[in-house]
This record gives sequence, structure tokens and C-alpha cells, in this order.
Amino acid sequence: MTHSTKWGATAPINAAKGFKIHLIVFLLATPAIWLVWYLTDRTYPWPLWSTPAWAVGLLFHYLGVFVFRKPNN
Repeated sequence: MTHSTKWGATAPINAAKGFKIHLIVFLLATPAIWLVWYLTDRTYPWPLWSTPAWAVGLLFHYLGVFVFRKPNN
């Protein structure tokens, strides 16, 4: 898989690297979200909505990259 740049050259897209970046951002941002919740209003656990939703997105990203990968031409 390649990606066209604005200069007309193509650059390879590494899907596994993209998933790893997504996973790292998830692992870093989720505790920060929970920390914000903990340090602010703790009456309603609103991160319970965003954390599982993002985890489902991460799961589908994993499935798209490693399980249902399209063969290269």
C-alpha cells in the first residue's frame, strides 16, 4: 500500500505502525481522561462512556490491520 504525496512521489504506509501509534495514544490519553475526571467533578463517571467507545475503535483498528488485512496486489 502506498500513499501519494503532494510532490508526486509515493511513500509506503505501514498499517502496523499506525496501529501501534493508536494504541500508545489510547494508553496515554485514557489515564489522563480519568485523572481529569478524578480532579474535577466526580459525581458522574463520564469517562465510562469515552473509554469503552475508544477501546471498541481500537479493537476494530486491530482487526482491520492484523485480522482482515487485504492482500497486496
